[in-house]
Amino acid sequence: MEILRFFLATGWVAKIVLAILVLFSLASWSVILAKWKELAAARRDSERFLRIFRKASRLNQVAEAAPAHQGSPLAIMFQTGYAEIETQLKVVRKTAAHDTSVRIKSLDGVSRSLQRATASEQERLSRALPLLATTASATPFIGLFGTVWGIMNTFHAIGATGSTSILTVAPGIAEALINTAAGLLAAIPAVVAYNHLLTKVRHLRRRMDDFGLEFLNLIERNFL
Repeated sequence: MEILRFFLATGWVAKIVLAILVLFSLASWSVILAKWKELAAARRDSERFLRIFRKASRLNQVAEAAPAHQGSPLAIMFQTGYAEIETQLKVVRKTAAHDTSVRIKSLDGVSRSLQRATASEQERLSRALPLLATTASATPFIGLFGTVWGIMNTFHAIGATGSTSILTVAPGIAEALINTAAGLLAAIPAVVAYNHLLTKVRHLRRRMDDFGLEFLNLIERNFL
């Protein structure tokens, strides 16, 4: 409490630095909690959707179940690929009215659709993570600026009064210590959460790549 009282007696620069660090910390924690919930739901929905996909005997059964798993990037990929298959089949039926076979024109077209969906889903899952990286890298230096400013104020007070008593140096030292601590308190959770969440995103990306290959193999067996 004494340190806080001394800090409140410091200048506006220290207070601005602390306010910036608090804003960074609040923003990063909101991102951490939101992304943790989003990625956990994405993994859970993906596992459920993958079980449905592998058990289904027809693709239209999977298509009917996909809207209930919109948190899963795999469900989004399937819907995109399935829409491309339907489009190609309509073109084939229109151009060959007497052909009753079920064949698509291009597997590459389906592959490109899946690739676009994968890139879009990875971007969605990675959204807001750069804020954590920025917080982790910037806040220690912002806190360091407050530290340097506090030490400068301490030397200025010593030079102005000619005294090194605790009443003279306490405000500047308190300013330096609080800004240093605030910078670290903002940066450490951000860097830990960023690495952890990025690992989860990469895991989901691998799942998307594997699902894309599995889906293409299924299409090749049944529609070519």
